[in-house]
Amino acid sequence: MANFPTHIVVGTVVAGSLATLTLAADVIAPENLVAVTMAGSLGSVLPDIDLKDSRPSRALFAGLAVFFSFALLFHFAPRLSIAEMWILWLATLLFVRYGLHTAFHRLTNHRGVWHSWIAGLASAFATVIIFYYVFDRPDGVAWLAGGFLLIGFLTHLILDEIYSVDVLGNHIKRSFGTAFKPFDWRNPAGSALMAAAAVALLLITPSITTFYDGITSRPMWAALHQRLLPQDAWFGVIIDRSRLAARPAPAGEAVPQTTGSLPAAGMEEAAKPATP
Repeated sequence: MANFPTHIVVGTVVAGSLATLTLAADVIAPENLVAVTMAGSLGSVLPDIDLKDSRPSRALFAGLAVFFSFALLFHFAPRLSIAEMWILWLATLLFVRYGLHTAFHRLTNHRGVWHSWIAGLASAFATVIIFYYVFDRPDGVAWLAGGFLLIGFLTHLILDEIYSVDVLGNHIKRSFGTAFKPFDWRNPAGSALMAAAAVALLLITPSITTFYDGITSRPMWAALHQRLLPQDAWFGVIIDRSRLAARPAPAGEAVPQTTGSLPAAGMEEAAKPATP
């Protein structure tokens, strides 16, 4: 299994690459792109949420606690007093960080149902719902965020499988096949519940039409293909090759020679010192 820093680095690289393509396509505003990219980075570490008493799990639940506490605070702030907002924010933070964290780990096993495709789909659908209903983003942006998170999630699973193969030792570890799987074969009940949750979340998601039309747009992909490489020069630096052309050496200077070549007879005579 790959460690936490490896997942963070690889996930950030994948999310950054996708963000670069999205920026070049000019389909969403830059401020939305930042949030979408963060969703991709979160997806790259999300499967390790079922690690009991580990730094990744504590960090993930702490991040989720901060996220949900502020999301609820911003949503209900216009209708609450300052004291009520304090209570709501603190109660949500403590419930998610400690209450939900404890209950979650009593019901899950590492590399169980959370290391499966259906868990990735459920998480992606939940991300779409949060971006659309809580963050009040357009449906196309919400589905793009869900897609980023799903790709990050699957990247995590693939990376775990790669680390299950000991190339130097020329053998496959016992953990091979436990990460990248459609569902948890050892826990059919948990897999069924996760699949049911994914279907229920899908029914709540907004329309996917805008996202689908954008991602399948031929003009957009043609423009990306045309912009893939620079037309004139890399990073806008144009070198005037005429200035680099060889100029005749001034009188009195040594004549440049090509390495390994023999000078002509006339040059040999010119190079000899004058006889006194």
